[in-house]
Amino acid sequence: MAEEISSIRSRAQSAPIADSSSGPQAALADEAAALVADLHAAFGSHHARAVHAKGVILVGTFTPADEAGTLCRAELFSKPSVPVTVRFSNFTGIPDIPDNIGAANPRGMAIKFNVGDSGDLDIVCHSFNGFPVSTAEEFGHLLENIAMSGKGVPHPTPLDKYLANHPVAQRFLTTQKPPPVSYATTSYFGVNSFAFISKSEARTFVRFQFAPTAGEHYLDASVAKSMGSNYLAPEIVKRVAEGPVRFDWYAQHAAEGDRIEDPSVSWPDTRVSTLLGTISLQEVVRDQLIADKALHFMPATLPPGVEAADPMLAIRNAAYPISYRQRQ
Repeated sequence: MAEEISSIRSRAQSAPIADSSSGPQAALADEAAALVADLHAAFGSHHARAVHAKGVILVGTFTPADEAGTLCRAELFSKPSVPVTVRFSNFTGIPDIPDNIGAANPRGMAIKFNVGDSGDLDIVCHSFNGFPVSTAEEFGHLLENIAMSGKGVPHPTPLDKYLANHPVAQRFLTTQKPPPVSYATTSYFGVNSFAFISKSEARTFVRFQFAPTAGEHYLDASVAKSMGSNYLAPEIVKRVAEGPVRFDWYAQHAAEGDRIEDPSVSWPDTRVSTLLGTISLQEVVRDQLIADKALHFMPATLPPGVEAADPMLAIRNAAYPISYRQRQ
């Protein structure tokens, strides 16, 4: 694991930050920096991750399904298996947010497929099927209203007023699932869209879903209260010691009329889905502090055969290195 952490740190430190000198890249760099600043304003600057600060890291393998290689020519689908690093997390940039409260939703799952050379793939997803807004600029506005609506601000707060005019964001913040029994008992959704390219150059637009083989299980309010504020990490340590934690990875196909570029609009469950394979997590990383400081996900780290189809990925990819360097 020490060699893996060293490799992850090296890739993270060399991750490019958008050139801020001129032109479109300057605008992208400015927007990325503003978004990270908005995250810190909303959740506080804790010298931690700007969002999903509290988490736990596991390692294991990904084994592709036969259908995956037909749909996409990426190298990870042609290998017998590849190593993966997975970080489960709570929402917000607050590193000590209690596990058993609603503000810790949605839960996060970030996956690094360690294929090697140019074949690596990073996926960042969460436990709600959708995003509160359509664009990075709108996400910044939401965060600004959260920042202005802290403790002691009279109602209606700026956030109350914002949500009254933004029903998608209101639904995102008010219809989250209860706290999960485990990070291993909730589904995770990649809200951004990608294009899968096959060996025959066929192009399929997809979104990712990760379904727990243990099934979905959540806590009712009374049980959640009794679990305490830090139950999720010890729970998954115990769970993985008893056997692998597994998720089936699906690619949900877009159909005609689906919004490829808008992460706030989820696609219907009736859409065709292809099983891409299974992630099997066998071990919790021992030194979480060292690993977490080194670990860095880039949601547009894509191998040949996978292309970004949602413009929000560009700003996310520009913002993540900024957050990484700040927490060092």
